[in-house]
Amino acid sequence: MPTIDFLVRPMKHRLVAVLPLYFALYCICYYCAFLLRFDFEPSAGRIAQFWNTLPFVLLIKAMVCGMTGEWRRTLRYATLADMLWIIAGASLAVPCVYGLNSLELFERQIPQSVIIIDTMLTILASGLLRTMIRYYEEILRPWWSISGNERRGREATLIYGIDSTAINLYRAVKTAKNNFRTVGFVTDESRRHRKTLLAGVPVFSIRLGWKRLCKKLRVSHLLIPSTLSGKRIRQLLQYCSDSNVKAHVIPAVDEIVSGRYKLTIRDVNIADLLRREPADLDRVAIQGYVTGRRVLVTGAAGSIGSELCRQILDLNPAELIFVDQSEFGMFSIEQELKEIDTSVRTHFVLADVVDENSMRRVMVKFRPELVFHAAAYKHVPLMEDHPQEAIRNNILGTKTVVDLADEFRVQRFVMISTDKAVRPTSIMGSSKLVAEKYLQAVSERSSTQFITVRFGNVLNSAGSVVPTFRRQIEAGGPITVTHPDMVRFFMTIPEAVQLVLQAGAIGTSGDVLILDMGEPVKIVDLAKDMIFLSGLKFPEDIDIVFTGMRPGEKLYEELFYSAEQGAVKVHDKIFCARREPISWDEIVHDMNVLKSVIYSPAPEARNVLTGIVDRFVAEEVPQGHETDAIPSTQRHAA
Repeated sequence: MPTIDFLVRPMKHRLVAVLPLYFALYCICYYCAFLLRFDFEPSAGRIAQFWNTLPFVLLIKAMVCGMTGEWRRTLRYATLADMLWIIAGASLAVPCVYGLNSLELFERQIPQSVIIIDTMLTILASGLLRTMIRYYEEILRPWWSISGNERRGREATLIYGIDSTAINLYRAVKTAKNNFRTVGFVTDESRRHRKTLLAGVPVFSIRLGWKRLCKKLRVSHLLIPSTLSGKRIRQLLQYCSDSNVKAHVIPAVDEIVSGRYKLTIRDVNIADLLRREPADLDRVAIQGYVTGRRVLVTGAAGSIGSELCRQILDLNPAELIFVDQSEFGMFSIEQELKEIDTSVRTHFVLADVVDENSMRRVMVKFRPELVFHAAAYKHVPLMEDHPQEAIRNNILGTKTVVDLADEFRVQRFVMISTDKAVRPTSIMGSSKLVAEKYLQAVSERSSTQFITVRFGNVLNSAGSVVPTFRRQIEAGGPITVTHPDMVRFFMTIPEAVQLVLQAGAIGTSGDVLILDMGEPVKIVDLAKDMIFLSGLKFPEDIDIVFTGMRPGEKLYEELFYSAEQGAVKVHDKIFCARREPISWDEIVHDMNVLKSVIYSPAPEARNVLTGIVDRFVAEEVPQGHETDAIPSTQRHAA
């Protein structure tokens, strides 16, 4: 296969080839200028003038190239900016050559017309050189590197979009080894049709008929930029499902780790379908309360806790203390972080947040300035069967950490809560509501800034619906969904943690900060999407079975109490709800009562917790406000 790699190697290696090439080019341009000026019959005197002035002209052009960086710019990726620099350099050489004439070094001055013609030829030749090398790299070289059978085996592919991102994707697909043959771009704009060309490829409108278009072009694949919103990707995925077209996602620029257009195409995943516009984070504010501080994270081995630790490490705290009761979880996160090059001092502590003595030793040893409390039991059906553990871990464990944070004068304490704490119908939600209330009560008496951050479900957390559906699909089905109308809020784990960090920066003591979860998603639609993403069809290949609502479940979740509906938007995706002060004496009494029932039978513990929560909810919810959930009195009718 032909090669011109010597032209695109690092500077110190390729200058040996590039300089002679450019000098030869400049010589030819200068000589052609004389030929054109004198009708291809220059006299002997003019030929002599050419040879006498050539070294000076080459010296001037070499100096100009050095000033404009012409030889530092890579040849294989010629851009409009490179062409502008070529024009600027050639134009800058013109007055220098005129200045050479004024020195009267030669018997005859270089004709002005020769200077102008030489400048134009230099621009054209330099631009043509870069264009030819780019053409070789992007078209000829990939073509030669692929066998005829491979070329014939490429499948018809459409690219979504008609902007610069789509053009770059087209170039990447064309130059990389893959099974895609781009037959067009698609857009929603109705004015686009086959007569419009983009990078030489026809543009089609989806509005003219997706199925007809795919059938006519025999399309097998659709490439989707990862920058699209989840809502739009979901729509495109539905189009593909209806026409047996395989959808793929092209990583965004920040996901491409090496090479100008190194192409790593992946299948659409469930996070793509739920993606929203990225949050506009105030990095300065976040760094202001994290960087250089001693930070402690409880539940550090969990889904939220571990991601918190990863993102906190990027903010360069003075120390990061990982606290969790799971030995295997701590081992896993410790091994993962060994691969990360960081100067942050990390400490891995096996401790149970319920054990006051263990947590006190942690506080005495590390003296954290900032605490993120992510430790909690979260599985709704499991907590229905074990209300004592929900009380012990979620309520009394939170009380232990909150009390110690107050005692050791922690500067800021951020607790992770859940939408299930709003009008809770489950033991898990009830326990998180009581934890919220206790933290709020302490905030009124403490110098520590206590903040609650409340949000809904996160994708791919351990034991959540997405891993469950994935496991059921791998087993051949069926997928079990409790109710056809059940909806939930979803957020990716990294996005949730980013907003938790942002909330910690803007919240004040006693605030309940509620993350904007976007539009709720039907669980049955989520199941159908996952079936399609697995390469299967519903209901031909796998079925969905409705099992009925489980104890403690709602058809839909809420993020606000009625009293919080006037919550103030303090960030693009964060609301702040202030609630009425909590009676300290009442909450202390409630805590003592709950502590007394953690070793009692489950029905007694459940009744005590439900009674306390019913009183809290009555203060928040207007009388007559109905619920869609299984009533607490019927939770264990079975």
